[in-house]
Amino acid sequence: MFVLTNARVFDGSSEEILGGTSVVIEGARIREVTSSHVQLKDAQVLDCGGRLLMPGLIDAHFHACSPSLDLALGDRMPASLMAAHAARILEGTLRRGFTTVRDAAGADAGLAQAVELGLVRGPRLFVSGKALSQTGGHGDLRAAGQLEPCGCGQYHGSLSMVADGADEMRRAVREQLRQGAHQIKLFLSGGVLSPTDPLWMPQFSAEEILVAVQEAATRRTYVMAHCHTDEGARRCVDLGVRSIEHGTEIRDSTAALIAGKGLFVVPTLSIAALLQTQGKDLGVPQVSMAKLQGLYAGMLESIEACNRAGVKLGLGTDLLDHRFHALQGREFKLRAEVSRPIDVLRSATSVNAELLQRGGELGCIRAGAYADLLVLDNDPLVDIESLGRPEESIALLMKAGELVKNRL
Repeated sequence: MFVLTNARVFDGSSEEILGGTSVVIEGARIREVTSSHVQLKDAQVLDCGGRLLMPGLIDAHFHACSPSLDLALGDRMPASLMAAHAARILEGTLRRGFTTVRDAAGADAGLAQAVELGLVRGPRLFVSGKALSQTGGHGDLRAAGQLEPCGCGQYHGSLSMVADGADEMRRAVREQLRQGAHQIKLFLSGGVLSPTDPLWMPQFSAEEILVAVQEAATRRTYVMAHCHTDEGARRCVDLGVRSIEHGTEIRDSTAALIAGKGLFVVPTLSIAALLQTQGKDLGVPQVSMAKLQGLYAGMLESIEACNRAGVKLGLGTDLLDHRFHALQGREFKLRAEVSRPIDVLRSATSVNAELLQRGGELGCIRAGAYADLLVLDNDPLVDIESLGRPEESIALLMKAGELVKNRL
């Protein structure tokens, strides 16, 4: 049992910071949050010294199984090597203060179980299994003109697989759910790094999307959709998609529709900023660099439209390549260009927890919630960039009641 005393608490939601607060942790969960003096036999008492105590961070668009910007490289990689890459990426992510992540393509239930069993030290992992793409869509990573020797025409890679038509979609969704996927990922527009589809391209028919949404609902879960276009975001509203990923071109009228339905948008500024500024030097193909023109500015405008409409904005990074996951905390600085620091922190805690259908258990400090906690030397409400300097800023890190780091 732990007692964290003398803390200033951001509970994940309220703008009111509670001073002089103690948090009692028993096992994996928070037993009590109180302003009264706490004295418990056999409890380890840790004095926070007036530092800010907040929930562990949640990254709602994460990639554990993308160790390279060359996404197709994973298709040629032994599964054991991919698992080793993922373990290293996950461990670094946890030490940056992210105690929960939602993987957007590639990670499976086995990797999530390895974290639960302590075989891999990392954040709590919500997996999508294989993301689903139409032939020639964003998740179809075959090069233009590439022929299939078998003649079957079906792509099934390390991150994604092709499903065409309602029957194939139903089978693919059911299979991902059978294998333990927590949610289903679809590609509804073109993307930057995919070789054959323009960014503006609408993908999947309404019938195919509806089948995915209906099948996910049978397991009481939902569909998250890669979607850069305003048209695609409207299709998400009409067809029951819960989580709109990237949301690059959302206009005011569409943002109002999203807010009215209570859906979520998860912007991903980190990857766009990285590719825009360093993509050419990193060898990103010219066809992909051309797709990046105006993308980052569009993302900022979209976030502003969502803010005006009151859309529930999550936080994700979408970072690829083991070299760049260390930039994960930079998302906070980028988001603060268009949002208040308190709202960015909410996005990374209580809003993301609600998106994951785990509100009240994750992303909050309250009795009964998991004891995923950060004690910070730097107050991110004053210096939000400090979350990008975790080694300096994080004085204590706890996941499910277990200390990961403590220098109080």
